[in-house]
Amino acid sequence: MSPVQLPLHFNGSAPQLADWQDQIIMGDCQSVLPTIPAQSVDLIVTSPPYADSRKKTYGGVHPDDYVAWFLPISAELLRILKPSGTFILNIKEKVVAGERHTYVIELILAMRQQGWLWTEEFIWHKKNSYPGKWPNRFRDSWERCLQFNRSRQFAMYQDSVMVPMGDWAKTRLRKLSDTDRRRDVSRVGSGFGKNVSNWVGREKAYPTNVLHLATESSNRRHSAAFPLELPKWFIKLFTQEGDLVLDPFSGAGTTALAAYELGRRYLGIEIQPEYVALAEQALGRIC
Repeated sequence: MSPVQLPLHFNGSAPQLADWQDQIIMGDCQSVLPTIPAQSVDLIVTSPPYADSRKKTYGGVHPDDYVAWFLPISAELLRILKPSGTFILNIKEKVVAGERHTYVIELILAMRQQGWLWTEEFIWHKKNSYPGKWPNRFRDSWERCLQFNRSRQFAMYQDSVMVPMGDWAKTRLRKLSDTDRRRDVSRVGSGFGKNVSNWVGREKAYPTNVLHLATESSNRRHSAAFPLELPKWFIKLFTQEGDLVLDPFSGAGTTALAAYELGRRYLGIEIQPEYVALAEQALGRIC
């Protein structure tokens, strides 16, 4: 398998949907995305360069310019995503002049104006993050994974990410109180209620929106590596076998690798030739 460059798709006729499956395209996603057929992708999972980050690798985008830089990309992603599809954006604010910059918040608002629905926010907790101290803050140990959709009716397979009940089933559920046996209204007036007895006898439960994953990954030669289990979790939640998963900032191909291992089709776009080569090597070992 060898990296595919965009001009190879054009032989006098428009590329077909099959041309965009199971490959890593070497190029700038701003040039590649407009050539992908509309409503052809089931899930987008990506971690673009953060503001002013990875300058040696990708040049860096100033926080004040980040929204303007990303909106043309998100417009194309909106076009090529299926109405039932989901876009997961892994991103994090940076500190500028002693305070958090607002470019992530500004981007969320701008994407909503663009037509996206900001459906959910997941937190990736880096459970093995090293401790650290700075004059006015501590070490970041989490990142945002923002969920955007085109429609309120989107594909979601919640049972695929259920987790074992664990010790909670042996302790909390062993002796139920009277309030545990009915839908107990929240005491803080949140409007939510629960019936704890509903969980008796169950072996699995639905997880929360906090993902506790270590930062280790197999693509350590990339400057912004993230663990294989991160895209895998979202791929299981939002797709089925045979669906197409896109990463427009593919890096060393972690999302593509996760998609392949789960029986999905993949498409990666990456501008740096050395990272395309890394992705192809990783995929070549299992394909």
